[in-house]
Amino acid sequence: MKGVRTLKTGISGVRGVVGESLTTGLLVRFAQSFGTYVKGGQVAVGRDTRTSGEMVRCALIGGLLATGCDVHDFGVLPVPSLQIAVAQRDYEGGIAITASHNPQEWNALKFIRWDGLFLYPYQAEELLNIYHQGEFGLVGEEEVGRVREGEKALDIHLKLILAATDVEAIRAAGLRVVLDCCNGAGAMLAPWLLQELGCREVLVINGQPNGLFPHPPEPIPANLAQLARAVRETGADLGFAQDADADRLALVTEQGIPAGEEYTLALAAEVVASRNAPIPLVANLSTSRMVEEVGQRYGCPVRRAKVGEINVVTAMQEEAAKFRAAGLTNVRDWAFGGEGNGGVIDPRVHYCRDSHRAMSLILEGLAREGKPLSQWIAGTFSPSAMVKRRLDCPASKIQQCLLAIKAHYADSGHVDETEGIRVSWADRSWIHIRASNTEPIIRVVAEADDEAEAEGKAQEALHVISDAMS
Repeated sequence: MKGVRTLKTGISGVRGVVGESLTTGLLVRFAQSFGTYVKGGQVAVGRDTRTSGEMVRCALIGGLLATGCDVHDFGVLPVPSLQIAVAQRDYEGGIAITASHNPQEWNALKFIRWDGLFLYPYQAEELLNIYHQGEFGLVGEEEVGRVREGEKALDIHLKLILAATDVEAIRAAGLRVVLDCCNGAGAMLAPWLLQELGCREVLVINGQPNGLFPHPPEPIPANLAQLARAVRETGADLGFAQDADADRLALVTEQGIPAGEEYTLALAAEVVASRNAPIPLVANLSTSRMVEEVGQRYGCPVRRAKVGEINVVTAMQEEAAKFRAAGLTNVRDWAFGGEGNGGVIDPRVHYCRDSHRAMSLILEGLAREGKPLSQWIAGTFSPSAMVKRRLDCPASKIQQCLLAIKAHYADSGHVDETEGIRVSWADRSWIHIRASNTEPIIRVVAEADDEAEAEGKAQEALHVISDAMS
């Protein structure tokens, strides 16, 4: 039963522990399901650098070929690069092999539509129905698909970012950067991008795309000690940290202090809004209130969406459509957004979380500000502290835990049930409790003016959850 507990399916795809819940049989069946879903079309496949990736890749290719799909194999590739490749070419879809921030023993599948977006929730349900029904569109020998080598995905991604960036401003600033790729897929593009953006000096650590993670791949302060030390020792202007599949980015200031992954989206939004207001801003329910600060400063409407990239993307598309429908021709017909875990989404490049686009925006903002990163942060946002906690919780007890949370906060603050339970108070503090999309846990995120208050709110919720599970 342990394997079942570590298997997660939902809007973020399929995740599990290799050899336990993520088996070759399961992988082949999901590949056949997706091949059936796209009716045997052209499918792109790419992976991060996890050592299990080759096994997963082989199982997927076999399943896709059996349903008549032609497979375009891109090998190791950042997830945003794969999404862009699907959108730029005449493919019916794609599969990214990556467990993103999960520990080494995990791997996962993320399913991509013809337009380079992850499957919408209703489409993910359709795919799961095919999987559970087991009615796969298998073909005869003469119709079995072929494998082709994927081409030029990195080149296309690079050109899109450069076209959307003030490269001359970055070059004139002469910035020195330390980059930690965590030996992940970001090593395929990020060092090249930073050189092309005009950084004066780029020091890469953990830049071998071999999947041997030197530290846990989630880009949170606890995992950035090596990067922080390298920034201090080299006197660099800042440090960048990517996760394993290169869709998330965290920052280290010139003082060698991790800024926290929430500042990535907040600063990127500041750069975009200052030039494109009143562009709509979208963030998920667990993202820092700093996004609202940006919105208030520039008159940008802010919308909160459920957690998950496709949920934020859908909300961004809806907000952009509202502007078009209202005839607001003085603003661009697109929205900017992302998630507070370091995931920046700029549709001028593509509707996807993209650490590379985030780097270009942060560098552009730093060049415009003409001040150190720590001063830019301190002079832009009010004091704030966030704590993020987690508690193991079997799926069978999720609902009773959330009901207990709802009852506990019924007469306290404003309760939002869009996803899980989010409670906000008049002093702008808030807490969000929800079931994870990617792991068998409950996540608790709280924000307040100082860490002690935020920690107190988080611990209060954790006690309620623990009591509900006992």
